[in-house]
Amino acid sequence: MDNNKIVELLREVKDPKTGQDVIALRMIEDLKISGNNVGFSIVIDGIDAQTKSHLNFSCIEKINTAYPGAEVHIHLKSKSQNETKSAERKVLPQVKNIIAVASGKGGVGKSTVTANLALALQKQGYKVGVMDADVYGPSMPTMFGIQKEKPEIQQLYGKHKIIPIEKYGLHIISIGNIIDPEQAVVLRGPRLGGIIKQFINDCIWPALDYMIIDLPPGTGDIQLTLVQSIPLTGVVMVTTPQEVAYIDAVKAMNMFLLDNVNVPILGVVENMAWFTPKELPDNKYYIFGQGAGKDLAEKSKTMLLGSVPLVQGIRESGDQGKPAMLSEDSGLNQYFKEIGIHVAEQVKLRNSSIAPTEIVQIKT
Repeated sequence: MDNNKIVELLREVKDPKTGQDVIALRMIEDLKISGNNVGFSIVIDGIDAQTKSHLNFSCIEKINTAYPGAEVHIHLKSKSQNETKSAERKVLPQVKNIIAVASGKGGVGKSTVTANLALALQKQGYKVGVMDADVYGPSMPTMFGIQKEKPEIQQLYGKHKIIPIEKYGLHIISIGNIIDPEQAVVLRGPRLGGIIKQFINDCIWPALDYMIIDLPPGTGDIQLTLVQSIPLTGVVMVTTPQEVAYIDAVKAMNMFLLDNVNVPILGVVENMAWFTPKELPDNKYYIFGQGAGKDLAEKSKTMLLGSVPLVQGIRESGDQGKPAMLSEDSGLNQYFKEIGIHVAEQVKLRNSSIAPTEIVQIKT
């Protein structure tokens, strides 16, 4: 029996939690082959006995397809106490960076920033996913033109898992693709949190460099559920220039900076920063005022990632399901390209200078 062949066979075995293969997640240890005997340990915690049994027999079955006479001996190994504690915090291990896009109030263009930021990062060569956490007002189906699509459901060890929808090379999940487009979402806090947890735990996300999460406005149940469920790499704040948007953005930003939350602010995007008519591309009209983006960046001790003007083409591209980043018109995509470059730089700086964010433990 060939060691490399055994490893390749085990790559076809999926982790019950993430749907990723057990080799990629380094769950296999102490692989030894002697004659017809194959022995190894599977390092795993936090799954029920029945699922462990399914995982055990799945490994045996895969090896026996190539080596029918093999005697497979598997030891289901628990992590040490310290490793278990660390593993509990490591949700979505196949996702390197998780970025939330947040705002203080609605209507500031947060979903537009989310969609175009995801595509801007993808254009840089990164693998990107989008989670639409705005359960009451999901915008991603419209932004990406997938209103009529439904995510596939796949069984993994007897449990149903959701496969995110693929569009423009992105992996996308939204409540808007699960319920009817005109159906109202009438849910209280615990149920809202349950949907977000399902998007995290019951979706088979591929290996990603970035997951971009479009949050609802404010500091409510979904924001709290998110920081208690996954370790956010950081937050991108979105505001418009007027004072009323800035005041609410400061409040939303301060939630992430609370001592018991402590999620870094990566930077600020100022949307609708000025109005430029198509007929007068060199003219700028500051309809909503000036300076809120810069002021918010200074208050959060971070940077202004970019300013996006109020341009008809950006609005039209989102409504048509083809975000501005996909336009060949540099007048539309240049602002988001700049934001994407700055976000990637800020993430690298953040990861090299401070420890990974921990899942928040909030006592109520």
